Amino acid sequence: MNPEQRLPPTPEAWLPNEHSLYRPRHSRRQRTALTCALVFFLVPTLAFVFGVRATAFENRALRGFPSLSDGWNFFPDLSGWATDHLALRQAGVTAADGISTGVFGDPPGSNGSGSQSPGVAGLPQPAPVQPPIQYPIVIYGSDSWLYLGQDVGNKCNAVSDVSTVIAKINRLREAVLASGRQFELIVPPDKSTQDPEHLPPTFAGQQCFEARSAEFWNRVPAATGMIDLRAALTQSAVDVGHPIYDTYDTHWAYEGGVTMTYALADRLNPGITSTWVTKPRETQTWPADIVLLLNTTKYRTLRRYSLAPDGKSDRSQYVASDFRVPLRLKQPATAPATGVVSEPVGLIADSFTQFATPFLGAGFKDLTIVHPETMAQNTEQNATNLLVDRDVITVELAERNIAGGGSPLLQDSVIDAISKVLEQNPR
Repeated sequence: MNPEQRLPPTPEAWLPNEHSLYRPRHSRRQRTALTCALVFFLVPTLAFVFGVRATAFENRALRGFPSLSDGWNFFPDLSGWATDHLALRQAGVTAADGISTGVFGDPPGSNGSGSQSPGVAGLPQPAPVQPPIQYPIVIYGSDSWLYLGQDVGNKCNAVSDVSTVIAKINRLREAVLASGRQFELIVPPDKSTQDPEHLPPTFAGQQCFEARSAEFWNRVPAATGMIDLRAALTQSAVDVGHPIYDTYDTHWAYEGGVTMTYALADRLNPGITSTWVTKPRETQTWPADIVLLLNTTKYRTLRRYSLAPDGKSDRSQYVASDFRVPLRLKQPATAPATGVVSEPVGLIADSFTQFATPFLGAGFKDLTIVHPETMAQNTEQNATNLLVDRDVITVELAERNIAGGGSPLLQDSVIDAISKVLEQNPR
């Protein structure tokens, strides 16, 4: 048969059903896949049109839109920005985690892989020789106690060794001292350090976690002169009759903030707290954070306290702030000076200081507080605006953020920038 006389090719979908080459144009699987694809792409789009916006839910801020000046990094950064700002993303992550945990028995929050990767959001991490080991984001303890997996992950996947952490802290300390200012370091212990009795007998990363914790506490306090709160917190727990840390949260309560404030004030002015009077006040509800990682909501009941530096007038200031926008606490010029730290203090602090703010505002005449991540984003400008007029610079970093070397404040570029500004503006 001549080529011109041949029949045109017959599409597979047009062949008889019994033909060996028959393929339906739209099989059930194809239709199912098409439907899923439409749902996947259209539902977030429709949600966005009707006003649904992505919110931060992974203990970090959403990624900002990348700059064209970043060069080729613009394209991978754009992908991360688009993922963060996808409407209904949190619902999708929640559903995936529920299926992973309920159907396949994976640890909560692992989505089949073990956990979310620990570390400080938004910071470039050195490329490891081997990929970081994934640890569960929540550790289940006895008596319903929950521990944050980052206590383990940040130590076992440490960015630097303890000697390097000590060297960087001391480099910052020396720069502050050389500028004529006083430097203090406070490290609130992790819940797993202060109240380890509820930890399970065995857990992922236990060996490296315990080794790093022991080395940190054996070396860092003596090598850096930091304010070690562990003994004082133990005594505070005895005084109030309950643990300072909460069953479902990784932070201490207001009793921890009181303990921190007393310790800092006495370090700056020994004996100044002898006139201080602290009394219990009303209770306050506070959302617990660890259970949020399990897609559950529980509330803590926190006891508030008054603080009268002169023994008479309560000057506690309960101000809501996460210090991403710098906070200034300043007492009126007419306020009594008895028992009040008069030196202006600059405090670079994380979320533990939220529970100390009411008492810092009472016991310190002039205090500025800024989050380490904010300080790291535009260091020279922030140091100029927030540290130059301070006589004392204090750093508060949670144990898990400093023990593994992952705090943004320990970046060489950040230390260099702070050192430069303080050197140019001595006291």
